[in-house]
Amino acid sequence: MKFFKDVYIENRLFDHRLVKNDLIDQWPTEKGNKYVERKDHRNLMESYPWSTAGAPPCMEPVSGPSVPPRVGTSYQTAHPHPWRPTLSYEMIEVKNLAEQPVTNQLVKPTFAPANMTTEPLTFPNLVTGFHRNPQHAARAALYTRYTPGEWANNNLSKYAESNINRNQSERLRNDAVRLMRETDEKTAQGQRDAGRRLGERITDVTFWRNELNTEMEKLVSESSAFSELKRKCGKAMLDLEAPLHIAQECLYHREGRAGVEKVHDCVEKALLLEIDNLRNSRDKLKELHERITNQAHDCRAAQHLLEEDVSGKESTLGIDSVCHQLNNYSRGLAYYGGIEKYDPSVSTQESWAEASSQRVSRSQAERAKLSQLRSDAEATVNAIATSVWDHWNNTNNAFDRRSQEMAESKNKIQLHLHKTQQELFDLEKHIFLLQKAIQDKSNPLKVAQTRLEARSHRPGVELCKDYAQLRLTQEVEDIKGVVNNLHHKLQEAEAQHQSLLKTRASLESDLRNKVNALFIDREKCMGLRRSFPVDNMIKY
Repeated sequence: MKFFKDVYIENRLFDHRLVKNDLIDQWPTEKGNKYVERKDHRNLMESYPWSTAGAPPCMEPVSGPSVPPRVGTSYQTAHPHPWRPTLSYEMIEVKNLAEQPVTNQLVKPTFAPANMTTEPLTFPNLVTGFHRNPQHAARAALYTRYTPGEWANNNLSKYAESNINRNQSERLRNDAVRLMRETDEKTAQGQRDAGRRLGERITDVTFWRNELNTEMEKLVSESSAFSELKRKCGKAMLDLEAPLHIAQECLYHREGRAGVEKVHDCVEKALLLEIDNLRNSRDKLKELHERITNQAHDCRAAQHLLEEDVSGKESTLGIDSVCHQLNNYSRGLAYYGGIEKYDPSVSTQESWAEASSQRVSRSQAERAKLSQLRSDAEATVNAIATSVWDHWNNTNNAFDRRSQEMAESKNKIQLHLHKTQQELFDLEKHIFLLQKAIQDKSNPLKVAQTRLEARSHRPGVELCKDYAQLRLTQEVEDIKGVVNNLHHKLQEAEAQHQSLLKTRASLESDLRNKVNALFIDREKCMGLRRSFPVDNMIKY
């Protein structure tokens, strides 16, 4: 798009995107292609004298400012065109003139004197000032002209608008009178219905209050003392601590076994089962104790709910009674703006009655649980006593069987240790014989090598590779081969000797472990389990 900086008419096409809250318009200046920003601020808020500002409290909005803000001025144009007339909706920005005499040069359309603090005041000539673009000059000269037809149409539109507004005003007055009569009747009828509903509500609240009071009295009278039942359950849990401690001590003692004796045998399985049974029994008794405690809490909670519900209904009766007696001439009436939009309700008519019914039903259920809990406690304690005794006997029998097995194994280990010791003695003598045989081969080897060395000094052609030379060489090789074989056998014998020593050490260690394990099972563990520590358990 091409701009003409020497022309005062707007050099751009209309853009609908500029119609926003903050409009930016740019105009050419004398000094170049820089454009000065122009912002237009529009007020679209209504400023009618009959607005809601200053209305009574019942008419005030629930949230937000009570008086809506008003934006005052009309559409403004910060920099109007200098050749257009000043209209009612334009604001002209006044600028001071430079302190210089007005000359012929100053009135030139495109002249800008130097060292001026403000923009120059220009007087465009509609004929000669637009010599560069005369079409713009012609359009600007006829910009504010209207035709007679437009003037007549404007008058007709004003008449029609006046007639329409008067008719609408008359219809509005008639509708307002009718609405006032209807609202008076509707308000009176609504007040009568509200009073009747309040009376029905008072009757319902009174009925449920009486029901709750009756059930609360039954619950308080039938709630027996839970202290004796809790004491019995606590004593049963304490009686289980002794056998559990003994079984755990047996496991700790058996951890002292060494080596392969730390076997997961039948005794350890029986001890683990016994400990698991004792812990499960303790957990059952603990759960029973918690059930008793929770039942006491539930009964107290049900009683508290009944008391709370009765208290709430007493308070509700007082409030509803006061509301039922209010009328248009009662004292203390006031506006509460927006109270009808605040809904503090947490229940409906059906859920309210259901809540009271559930509290009564819960109290009846808690009273029924008391007798059932007593019979369950007695059956649980008897079953635990039988289970503890059975596991105790099974563990003792497992200890006896395991002790017999370890005694037999200990005897066999001792027999194998004696045989290994005898074999070690025989092998040591064999090693001594092998060493002596190797030493015996040293002298024949020296003789053969000495002969070969002496024959190497024969003179001249006497150095003959005769049969004697060959036999001596063969003899040396044979002796070396024999010695190597003897050394190999000696190494095997020594290796076997080390293996026998290792086996003897292993057998001795295993024998010590078996003796230690037998001592732990027979003396330490069975010493703790000779008598049943809970003979008098769970006997009341």
